[in-house]
Amino acid sequence: MKQSSLAIIGVIVVVIGIVLFGTLFTVNQREQALVLLVGEPQRVLVDPGLKVKVPFFENVVRFDKRILDYDARAAEVPTQDQKQLVVDSFARYKIIDPLRFFQTVTNEVGMELRLDRLISSNLRSVFGNATLATLLTDERAKLMREIADRVKEQGKEFGIEVIDVRIKRVDLPPENSQAIFRRMQTQREQEARKIRAEGEKESRTIRADADKQATIIRANAQKTSEILRGEGEAEAQRVYNDAYGRDREFFDFLVSMNALREGLGGESTTFVGAPSGDFFRYFGDEQGRPSDSRKPGASGR
Repeated sequence: MKQSSLAIIGVIVVVIGIVLFGTLFTVNQREQALVLLVGEPQRVLVDPGLKVKVPFFENVVRFDKRILDYDARAAEVPTQDQKQLVVDSFARYKIIDPLRFFQTVTNEVGMELRLDRLISSNLRSVFGNATLATLLTDERAKLMREIADRVKEQGKEFGIEVIDVRIKRVDLPPENSQAIFRRMQTQREQEARKIRAEGEKESRTIRADADKQATIIRANAQKTSEILRGEGEAEAQRVYNDAYGRDREFFDFLVSMNALREGLGGESTTFVGAPSGDFFRYFGDEQGRPSDSRKPGASGR
């Protein structure tokens, strides 16, 4: 009798434990829960604590309250100038409506599939209207904000709040890298040749201008020298004329002596013939009078 009573009590305790275990559950501060009745949502639980459900008929689906990170798959995105890019991105989101989240994507795995498509389609849409050169500048941050805004707006229908969408890495496809590098090298070489040609043109212009200025300076100097030489010769002629007017005989003597010094200068100058004529008129007479007494064959040094 006692053994059967203990067995009955034990069964009752076990049944009560099973019922309590199936009835009571907790929701911690990091979670939010959705109670389902035969797969149909019944109520949303967002406050932490001890909760109650109908055992065997209701079950609980839990969702994280925290901000979740998702690394999107690398997507190949074409640009406006027909360049292919491999974009590696990530997103951060938060579940704000568990009921809509469950109804649209069921769980985080389903959400990641949808989020991957959203990010990829918006990358193609935004980057498809920009050139590769634009994506290499600060304009890329503006384009990423546009992508994040689009994904955030589209994410509302899944019961999530998209916090941010960012790019981790942008690469060229391996099969296109070498061709693009060669094209970039060719463009840089063309720019270098253009710059060298412009520099050569500028140098020729500078040299031509310098030659022009040098020619002008030499011409002006030549002109000035001719003017000064003419003025000097005029002054010399004036001095000669003045001297000739003051003492004509002395001036003739001086001119004749200068002519003899210049005409018979040098240690080896030899004159063969009679020292007659105006050139030698002071040679034999200090007054410069012509002399008939000179005999042919006389010579002087």
